[in-house]
Amino acid sequence: MPNKKRNESFILQAGILASAGIVVRIIGLLYNTPLVAIIGDEGFGYYNSAYYAYSIVLLISSYSIPSAVSKVIAQRLAVKEYRNAHRIFHCAFIYVLVVGGIASLFVFFGAGLLVEMDNAVFPLRLLAPTIFFSGILGVLRGYFQAHRTMVQTSFSQIIEQLINAGMSVGMAYVMVQLVADQDASTRASYGAAGGTIGTGAGVLAGLLFMAGVYALNKKTIKRRIERDTGHTDESYRDIFKMILLVVTPFIISTGIYNINSFLDNTIYQQIMMNAKGMAEAVVATNLSAIAKGTKISNIPIAMASAMATALIPGISSDFAKGNPEGVKNKVAKSIKVTMLISIPCAVGIGVLAKPVMKVIFHQPESLQISSILLSCMAVSIIFYALSTLTQAILQSIGRMNMPIINASAAVILHAGVMIAMMLFLDEKYSLFYYVFATVLYSFLLCVLNQIAVHRYLQYRQEVDKTFLRPVIASAIMGVIAFGIYQGLYYLCGINIISLAAAVLVGCAVYFILVIRWKAVSEEELCSMPKGQLLIRIAKKTGIMKEETTKKKRRRPAKKKRVKKRKNKPAKEQDDYWLDE
Repeated sequence: MPNKKRNESFILQAGILASAGIVVRIIGLLYNTPLVAIIGDEGFGYYNSAYYAYSIVLLISSYSIPSAVSKVIAQRLAVKEYRNAHRIFHCAFIYVLVVGGIASLFVFFGAGLLVEMDNAVFPLRLLAPTIFFSGILGVLRGYFQAHRTMVQTSFSQIIEQLINAGMSVGMAYVMVQLVADQDASTRASYGAAGGTIGTGAGVLAGLLFMAGVYALNKKTIKRRIERDTGHTDESYRDIFKMILLVVTPFIISTGIYNINSFLDNTIYQQIMMNAKGMAEAVVATNLSAIAKGTKISNIPIAMASAMATALIPGISSDFAKGNPEGVKNKVAKSIKVTMLISIPCAVGIGVLAKPVMKVIFHQPESLQISSILLSCMAVSIIFYALSTLTQAILQSIGRMNMPIINASAAVILHAGVMIAMMLFLDEKYSLFYYVFATVLYSFLLCVLNQIAVHRYLQYRQEVDKTFLRPVIASAIMGVIAFGIYQGLYYLCGINIISLAAAVLVGCAVYFILVIRWKAVSEEELCSMPKGQLLIRIAKKTGIMKEETTKKKRRRPAKKKRVKKRKNKPAKEQDDYWLDE
């Protein structure tokens, strides 16, 4: 069946997850507009300070669970050990109930230890229960991801964010009205707390959806387990030991990888408030300007995160089977697709930072500085995208310690540079020191992970079509898009129309250049989401020449082989039951 063939493509699965991730981030940006209007820049600073602290505890307790669970279960599924795969699922569930519960209690009672600003403590306490529910949700997502299907996770993420958006804005308004007669900082704190209530409601909605999906498939799960009589059951003690050995490195590496936001936020607060004597409200407002840029730059990184999530089960499976060529092939494709998307996104955001910021975060007091900071951090999109992907590759081939070592080195070096700049250089440029440290961290991590991948896989990424041609095409695209925006804005003075036209023309220019310069082949386009549509557009417009399509005419032989697979016994046919 066509669906099976499509579901076997990890790039397509990554595309599904990336599409959901981008939709989720766009929803996040859209609801942040009314949220900031309600709670103000100061409240948004408190909200993000609480959120960074919550995120780091979530990372340590349960954020890495989907990746870790999908890795170990995928290895069992690769050799058809369905009973052991489900036993691992049960143990992972018990693990998150215990760890998530402890982490939630720690955040609730220790909130004052995690944030420097007093007005961020209340919002953080309201986030505490969310950690517990996130762990359970993570196990369910990881179980389905292990079967190489990202559809369930994608739908749950969208549902989670929709509920989050509505509840965050609604509860922020309600909480501000409760203290309408009090001072501005109190209103900002309560408004931020209302925003965090939405986060918890969203996670709970996603959990209910995934529980429903699991319930619908429960009979099939049971049937597959009953058929699996040819393997010895692993003891729960051994499984727990294995989960700890796998989950712990995932947690440490992911925690260190993402700790930079929390660390940078804390360093900035400590130095500005304690060493420089800056008021808490001013610090919160400054951090709000950085948070706005970070939220926008995170949208294209969703593609790399999705690619990494989709990559782990496939590479783990190939690695377990002793198939190094399959591993290298997946690595090459994933890096190339990620760079084809990340590079133009970084350039586009860099040159159109102000018009983009004006659409989403249009507060006049912080518009100029937020736009400049976004332009400065745009290059980190490329570095973060590549480092996210290479971290997943290293974890998938069993090199769990390398991401930890690399992330630790990058954290220490960038933190030292940031502290030195803020203490000894002019404090009026402190926000730029913050952004420089962020870019430095992403660059160091990118380089160190890439070196490790080359070392352990004896693999070197092709440079010309993966990096050079997309960079040149993106540079040309950026110049044209900037010119289009400036010209139209001069003529009509309407930001959204000028921006939309610049983006559309820029995308068209980049699409034409990468195809005409053969940076991407028809076969590679075909494996991407909506690849067939892109190919048809390219052919009808004459961008893609007909001689590049000869390979496609050889595909009937492949179709025959796929048909032969479909004639396998029912027991093997069930391998993709979750994909259908």
